[in-house]
Amino acid sequence: MTTVAAYAAPAAKAPLERTTIERRPVGEFDVLIDIKFAGICHSDIHQASEGWGEAIFPMVPGHEIAGIVSEVGPGVTKFAVGDRVGVGCMVDSCRECENCRAGLEQYCLNGNTQTYASVDRDGTVTQGGYSTHIVVDEDFVLRVPETIPYEKAAPLLCAGITTYNALRNNGVRAGDTVAVLGIGGLGHLAVQFAAKMGCRTVAIARGADKGPLARKLGAHIYLDSTVDDVATELNKLGGARLILSTVTNSKAMSAVLGGLSNDGRMVVVGASPDPIEVSPLLLISGRRSIHGWPSGTSIDSEDTLAFSVLSDIRPMIETMPLEKAPEAYERMMSGEARFRMVLTTEL
Repeated sequence: MTTVAAYAAPAAKAPLERTTIERRPVGEFDVLIDIKFAGICHSDIHQASEGWGEAIFPMVPGHEIAGIVSEVGPGVTKFAVGDRVGVGCMVDSCRECENCRAGLEQYCLNGNTQTYASVDRDGTVTQGGYSTHIVVDEDFVLRVPETIPYEKAAPLLCAGITTYNALRNNGVRAGDTVAVLGIGGLGHLAVQFAAKMGCRTVAIARGADKGPLARKLGAHIYLDSTVDDVATELNKLGGARLILSTVTNSKAMSAVLGGLSNDGRMVVVGASPDPIEVSPLLLISGRRSIHGWPSGTSIDSEDTLAFSVLSDIRPMIETMPLEKAPEAYERMMSGEARFRMVLTTEL
């Protein structure tokens, strides 16, 4: 076992505290990673506050991890010491169920192992990236290109893969009208991805002040939901082929559904426990639909990084040293971050 420094939530909704944790020994197919940067995601906050149900404490959050391989197990064939690598939302799955065998580990029927706050197959509790090192099975490690800085790569391993995968797997083609609801941590990446995919990109947010940023990110049109009837404005454009909802406000989602075109779909990536309200007539009359989308697999993360390098897409981030994890975490919780907080062990 290896003892490493970390920051953990000792209980639900409690401030992060400095601690030490034990990482398992490097097994036959394991990779030991020196963590250089770790993103702070709203999913971390939801999990640590038990917003998604009962959780395991103490909890070291963090599932946007970028670093360098410092040791490999004797059976590892995919990575070598010195490689630039990352880790996303999962660190294991059963490998045996129908979904895992189809390469859909995120839908593991036996419960995949999340990067933190879940029980691994050996009965140990996984702990996340707000720490100095992590041990991960090589099948759940991904390569980080030399052409993207670690601190920019880290948020792409959750916010990036989630929005990129949602767009590319839901029938979007160049020239389609794509609306992005919300331009925060997820949305500011979604706008970039949609625009770079050749879509007529409409950004939707609250307040006129967000318009210049939306256009800088690549949006062709900005709609201020505090003054515009968004559904009406989208219909003036012929309707949106896809509305990517990155917000967690179900009422805001419900309000824009009328702006979908025939065969249009809303794809929800912002998690909320509240129901979306929709008229069955609206769905039937235009063959409209509502879909949900999770993040993806390690190869999906590599695809996201590759497209981001090719298209010059980068997250907007603020970095803080690991020692200031509680401050960075609170900044993300308060909504003050613009747009992703990233912890670093290098300062």
